[in-house]
Amino acid sequence: MSIERSLRLIAGTFILISLGLGHWVSPYWYLFTAFVGLNLFQSAFTNWCPMMTILRHLGVPESAGSREHEVAAAGPAR
Repeated sequence: MSIERSLRLIAGTFILISLGLGHWVSPYWYLFTAFVGLNLFQSAFTNWCPMMTILRHLGVPESAGSREHEVAAAGPAR
């Protein structure tokens, strides 16, 4: 899984969890939702966010590699 896909997965998970915590625990959790959203917004313009740096340090590849392209070129599984 590439950094971009991992970032989307993590951001979506954080947003869903913080929305639930905001509803059932404390409305202050909505601030975390806003923080994640603002980071996604600024990363669209700068192509950088803190989570990307963390994922790079963890060794997540920049792209999924050639295997993903081979599967896409082969077409749907039968």
